[in-house]
Parts: sequence; C-alpha cells; structure tokens
Amino acid sequence: MAIRVGLGFDVHPFAEGRPLVLGGVVIPDARGLAGHSDADAVAHAVADALLGAAGLPDLGTLYPASADDHKDASSVGFLVDIAGRLAADGWTVANVDVVIAAEAPRLAPHVAAIAAGVAAALDAVRDPADDAVPVSVGPKRGEGLGAIGRAEGIAAWAVALLQR
Repeated sequence: MAIRVGLGFDVHPFAEGRPLVLGGVVIPDARGLAGHSDADAVAHAVADALLGAAGLPDLGTLYPASADDHKDASSVGFLVDIAGRLAADGWTVANVDVVIAAEAPRLAPHVAAIAAGVAAALDAVRDPADDAVPVSVGPKRGEGLGAIGRAEGIAAWAVALLQR
C-alpha cells in the first residue's frame, strides 16, 4: 500500500459585496473574500493538499485565475474534479484535517457543515469501508496579531492523507 501526505494553504482578503463561502458552505451575514473564483479558502487549501500528496500540479496551475471560465466558479466544483482525477489514479482519501484562521466571523457554529461540504465533494475518493471521507475542521482566531488578527481576511491550512 502506498501512503502519501499533502499540505495545502490558502489566504484571501475580505471583499465587500460577495458571500463568504468556506468548504462550499455560505456563511450568513459575513463579508466574502476577494478572488477570481468564489475564493473558498478551505476548498483551495484542501485542493492543494490533495494535489500535493498525489504529485499533481497545484490548484493555480490546473485552474488558473487567468481563465475566464473560472471566474466566480465554485471551488467545491474544483474539489469534485480533483477527486475524480485521484480516483482514476487509484487513490482514496484516508482523512483531511483543516484549520481555518479568522478573527471574524465566528466559525464554530459552521464547523460541521463545512466538514460535511468538503466530505461530500470528495465522495469519489472515499475509502469504501467509510460512509464519507473523514474531515475535521478547527477554527482558530488570530488573537489580534497580523492580518488575520486585524480581521483583514481568512487563511486556511489543510493536510490530506492519500492511500492506494
């Protein structure tokens, strides 16, 4: 059995007039993030963790911001496509762990929905022994330090474990 681990990171500043989407979940009453797609920092971090573990090009290479067809695209759609690529290569995802750094909004009430959104997008690469890909999500605050602590945006880190 081959086992591979990947680490992903993404950060976006806040932008007015956009919904905040994390893990495919729209967070109500929150400023959205600036980006070419829907700027889903969680989906972007998970995507890069999966792609890195599989030895594939990163998210920006596969879905460049210069491509008009990716403008305002659903980042969960990118995850579904990536899951298909991994499944075709024989990979399953053992687990995904995500940390979201945000001073605001308060994310704890949305953790289960964010985890479920990521797991649903990765259904094609779940281990047949599992009902879903195990996804854990941990929100953290910047405690007033740096751009995150000043509530200028949101960052996310993800680790993914692949097996085949």
